[in-house]
Amino acid sequence: MRTLSSLFLGLSTVACVSEHGPLTNRMAQSATPYLARAARQPVSWQPWGRDAFALAARLDRPILLYVGADDCRWCGVMDREVYGDPGLGAMIDSLFVPVRVDRDERPDVADRYAAAVRLLAGLGGYPITAFLTPDGSAFFGGTYFPLDDPVTGRGLRQLLPEVAKTYREQRASVVQRAALVRQLSLSRGGFPHGVLQPAAVRLQIEAVRAALAAAGRTRASLGLVQARAAGLMLATYARTGDPSYLAPARVVLDVLVDSADAALAESTRDDPPGLVRAALLGDLASGWAATGDLRYLGEAQHLVRRLAGEVGRTEDRAVFADREAYVIGAILDAAPAVGDSAAATRARAALDTLLKRAYARGRGVRHVAGAGGPVRPLLQDQTQVAWACLAAYDASLSNRRYLAIAEDLVAVLERDFSDSTGGGYFDVAASDPAAPALADRAKPVLDELLPGANAWLARVLLRLAEATQDARYRRRAEATLEAFAGAVAGEAMRASTYLAAAQHALAAR
Repeated sequence: MRTLSSLFLGLSTVACVSEHGPLTNRMAQSATPYLARAARQPVSWQPWGRDAFALAARLDRPILLYVGADDCRWCGVMDREVYGDPGLGAMIDSLFVPVRVDRDERPDVADRYAAAVRLLAGLGGYPITAFLTPDGSAFFGGTYFPLDDPVTGRGLRQLLPEVAKTYREQRASVVQRAALVRQLSLSRGGFPHGVLQPAAVRLQIEAVRAALAAAGRTRASLGLVQARAAGLMLATYARTGDPSYLAPARVVLDVLVDSADAALAESTRDDPPGLVRAALLGDLASGWAATGDLRYLGEAQHLVRRLAGEVGRTEDRAVFADREAYVIGAILDAAPAVGDSAAATRARAALDTLLKRAYARGRGVRHVAGAGGPVRPLLQDQTQVAWACLAAYDASLSNRRYLAIAEDLVAVLERDFSDSTGGGYFDVAASDPAAPALADRAKPVLDELLPGANAWLARVLLRLAEATQDARYRRRAEATLEAFAGAVAGEAMRASTYLAAAQHALAAR
């Protein structure tokens, strides 16, 4: 599919109206520090919601959607060098309705438009810069754009007038293109069912091994994709004893041990550092169990202490239940293996605090812990908190309170998130009322910043089956995996969590 940049070549520039018109910056009252800091920018940012889309329809303007995050290097560059420019702010406010989203507060919105940008421009990563019709359909987009690039015309100062002019003068083409992108996004979610076949799973694991080995030969910086692929290789080695699976995982672990924080500092320029450390902690603990290498034990002990010291400090940051629970679960899983009972105690205390702030029996987990944030529940929140509770159950001499919470969360998922027709689980409990174009819910299974939610949920169900000896959970895990049997072919390392769950399910038969 060709990108849309060619549609803007040769169009004359529209004069900028140096006024903000009917818009004012509404970021000051935002729930997250990342959004609140944007209140100082000379752009009249609107929060994601029904009002912004209604305003775009009333003004007959396209929406400029910007999705960024604190843990994103290029988001920081755009905020400083692009959106801090008063002239650009006036141009944006005269031609668009600018909407700003915190990726970590609204991962459901971020994931949808990340998929749209991949279709439109073949680009991935953050920030996301997308241009939408007033119903929320994307018709043009990219990731990072500089303020000025007069040679290529790809600076925002050159690009924005062209996009606005095309929207006004080629409306039918824009609407048609946006509808096509939406249709393609939906069709990609229509994964064919299948049966878990050991040979097919092994074939995909081989593809991950080859991809990880290739990354290791280039000494690529560590990141979440490589960390989860290394975890899959270690799990496969533990099941098979085949050293060819251990070798590429050891490359990742050796880079970490040899360069320690320097490797992490390099790798986490775009991935959230806490999530990378949590993923690598699991790899190090597995690597220690598989090899007895004391270097892996030492680095795992360092990481588990560091994460346990960080996870409980929440006074200066927004707490997102899915990310917090992912880190807590990693600590609780690794601490017994590396002999750190103090880290496990601190992680359980952090989990108890999170549950108190975000969980209600029968209603699930809210995404932003505490008062003031949106209450919209997400699949990833329920799944990650359930996993953390199961890890706490295993690490705390079988405290059944945690087991009961995990079972309650799975019941909430079955009631509010399950797709009774196509199988698997939707990413949100209900469609987004803000934008009609987001009426269709997604069913994520491939790894992004966090493990693919449906794949991780299959792991939760398998772990719950082992804890309760209830075979119904195992059958639900297998049904979830079979609902996405057509999703992983060709995805290599992004399918690592799914393949780990499928391998586990097959071994449990």
